[in-house]
Amino acid sequence: MADKGSAAPDFTLSGSTNQDDTEVSLGDYKGKKLVVLFYPLDFSPVCSEQVPDFNENLEAIKAKGADVVAISRDSTFAHKAWSEALGGVNFPLLSDMNLEVSKKFGMALEDAGITTRGVFIIDQSGNIVFKHVEDAPPDNTLTAEQVVEELDNL
Repeated sequence: MADKGSAAPDFTLSGSTNQDDTEVSLGDYKGKKLVVLFYPLDFSPVCSEQVPDFNENLEAIKAKGADVVAISRDSTFAHKAWSEALGGVNFPLLSDMNLEVSKKFGMALEDAGITTRGVFIIDQSGNIVFKHVEDAPPDNTLTAEQVVEELDNL
């Protein structure tokens, strides 16, 4: 399991940014901070609030020297359709259909076949410096503004 203070598990996943195909590796962000947003499912109520919130606040996150990627078990095709329904998402929505990366981060709900909701911040050296895993969604869902505050605290 990936914990604060440990090296972030390496990954490479396919997905989409807006409706364009993309492939992303953790190594693509070496030397930058990375916010990794795990979420259960496209088109679900809480996810349909949280992902647009991060999209609307993407420039504030980038101003702190960080990029954002989001990971769920949905397919690239679902990500593209959802992004289009949301009016576009300007950061990668990555497909972890076999939950391989979610397992590495300790975010897989294998019995349900989905990823749980949480946020990791990875520093420029590839280490996890912040971890928030929801235990009672949506009561403790982090907003993009709260993530910006965490980036300020680093």
